[in-house]
Amino acid sequence: MAARAYWQGQIRLALVSIPVEIYSATKSGTQIAFHQIHEPSGKRIKYEKTVPGIGAIDADEIVKGYELDKGDYVLLDQEEIDAVKLESKKTLELTRFVDASEIDVLYYERPYFVVPADDLAEEAFIVLREALRRSKKVGLGQLAMRGREYVVSLKPCGRGMVLETLRYADEVNKAQGYFRDIPDDEPDADLLDLATTLIDKKTAAFDPGHYHDRYVDALKNLIDRKARQKSNRKIIEDKEDGGGRSGSNVVDLMAALKKSLEKPDAAAKSAAPAKAPAKAVAKKPAAKKRA
Repeated sequence: MAARAYWQGQIRLALVSIPVEIYSATKSGTQIAFHQIHEPSGKRIKYEKTVPGIGAIDADEIVKGYELDKGDYVLLDQEEIDAVKLESKKTLELTRFVDASEIDVLYYERPYFVVPADDLAEEAFIVLREALRRSKKVGLGQLAMRGREYVVSLKPCGRGMVLETLRYADEVNKAQGYFRDIPDDEPDADLLDLATTLIDKKTAAFDPGHYHDRYVDALKNLIDRKARQKSNRKIIEDKEDGGGRSGSNVVDLMAALKKSLEKPDAAAKSAAPAKAPAKAVAKKPAAKKRA
C-alpha cells in the first residue's frame, strides 16, 4: 500500500489481539490561497513577532502562557508541554458496544480506514468485522495517537472497517439551548403531504461526485481571466530589504554564489565575513562613560 499508515498497533477484544494499520480516510479539498500585497509598492506584506517597547524578537525567546486571571499567566516551556503528551500504547481495547443510532452525528470527528497488518491477522479481522455487522453494533474504546487520547468507534465498511474519532462530551454544545424557542406544533396535514411528495420525487442514491465547490470554481475562473490581462499581473522579487530587524545584515546566499561564479577574482577580493543577525534584547540603562 502506497500510503503511509497513520497508526500501527492492535485491536484487542478480550483475549484476542488483531494487528492492524490505520490510514486517513479523508484529504483536504481544493483551496485557493491568497497573499497580501502592498499595492503602492507591489511587495508582499510580512509579519514578525514583536513585544511592545522592545520590538522584534527571536522565536527562541517565546514561551507559552495560560491566563489564570486578567494579565496573570502561568508560563510553560514547550518541553514541559511535550512531557504531558500520552505515549501511544499501540493497543485499542474495545470496552463497550452500542447501537450505531445511539451516537449522535455531532460526536463524529474524523474517519480512518482500518486494515489487517499482515496475512496472519486477516482471519481474526474478518471475524470481528462480520460480528459487528451481524450484531449491528459499534465498538467503542480509547486510543492514544500522536500525543493525545481519543474516544473512538469501530464499525464495518465494505471489506474493511472504519475507525472514527469522537468528540468528548464537553466539546459538543447542547441542542436544547438553540432549539428551545421553536414551537412544538403539529404541521398542517395538506402542507405535510405536499412536502413529503416533493421529498419522494427528489429522492435518489447518494453520489458525492454530483456535488462540487462552486465558490472555488468561480475563484479559479476569476483568476484565469485576470491572469490573461497583463495589467493585472505583478512580478514580485521576494528579497529582504533589511528593514525587518535593526542592526541585522541579511545575506542572500544564492545571489552571492551566483555573483562569485560570474566574477571569481573580483568576488574573492571583495569577500568579507557577514555579520551575524543581532538579537533583539530589552534596553538596559546606559552605563556611565569612563573618563
